Amino acid sequence: MAGKAQKDQRPGWAPPVLRGDRLEAGLRTLELDVRRRLDGLLQGNHLGLVPGPGSEPGEARPYQPGDDVRRMDWAVTARTTTPHIRETVADRELETWVVADMSASLDFGTALCEKRDLVVCATAAVAHLTGGGGNRIGALVSNGQGVNRIPARGGLAHARGLIRRLAETPRAPEGVRGDLADALEQLRRPPRRRGLGVVISDFLGPIDWQRPLRALGGHHELIAIEVLDPRDVDLPDVGTVVLADPETGKQREVHASALLRKEFGAAAHAHRQDVAAGLRRAGAAHLVLRTDSDWIADMVRFVVARKRRWSGGVA
Repeated sequence: MAGKAQKDQRPGWAPPVLRGDRLEAGLRTLELDVRRRLDGLLQGNHLGLVPGPGSEPGEARPYQPGDDVRRMDWAVTARTTTPHIRETVADRELETWVVADMSASLDFGTALCEKRDLVVCATAAVAHLTGGGGNRIGALVSNGQGVNRIPARGGLAHARGLIRRLAETPRAPEGVRGDLADALEQLRRPPRRRGLGVVISDFLGPIDWQRPLRALGGHHELIAIEVLDPRDVDLPDVGTVVLADPETGKQREVHASALLRKEFGAAAHAHRQDVAAGLRRAGAAHLVLRTDSDWIADMVRFVVARKRRWSGGVA
């Protein structure tokens, strides 16, 4: 009875369990959830997620805060004395690359799922939002021990296989640090045609990924999906607790006093601010998904806000 009550209390938007003997059912549930809640939002057109580099000039419209200044139409701006940008007709084929951080710090979750489950879910949503029309998707999956490259191909069968391989990525042994910067460097080489890069990580640890991310942003449209758990940003009042760093194996017993919780929260907030600033400098759109929040609803709001901004509306 207790197990049934716990199951009944689980909200419908919670990510499915994607491990062990529940992997197969979880992947089917994930695909159905993504299709049911995202279908119709973009009507099969990747313009809802990324405007595309374009090959043909489109209409000019007044500049809106947040627009890419590289698309300024200086001729129209000079003629009207009002800043304008030039829209472009997006390429019909989009190549998307996902950099998925599956290092040990993602093998953690105190809410409805682990952070690595949200990495899989976010990748499934990106694959759905960019699929069809000859579009291709590939991935670089890093768990700290190495980077697994999944070539970019099109089709539903390939997308399903990519998501499965991501879900089946082995957990890194204790003491193995992730290396997001290395995965980003590998995405830069060899150079590819302009497309969409999606980086999914909790962005914990040193912010040494800024340089390769900025280099990618100079050639590709970028989206950064930050995956967080409540305990990444807030230490609860639980008395004495053992804190562990999953990427080094180090442990420390501490008393969660009011002062310690305040200092922990301040340090976590400062790090999140540094991450957001680094992503802005790279030109990446920033989406935050949490293990205690409706991740599909958060993604829908993100996509709708981008569509409004491109159309000249207020996000």
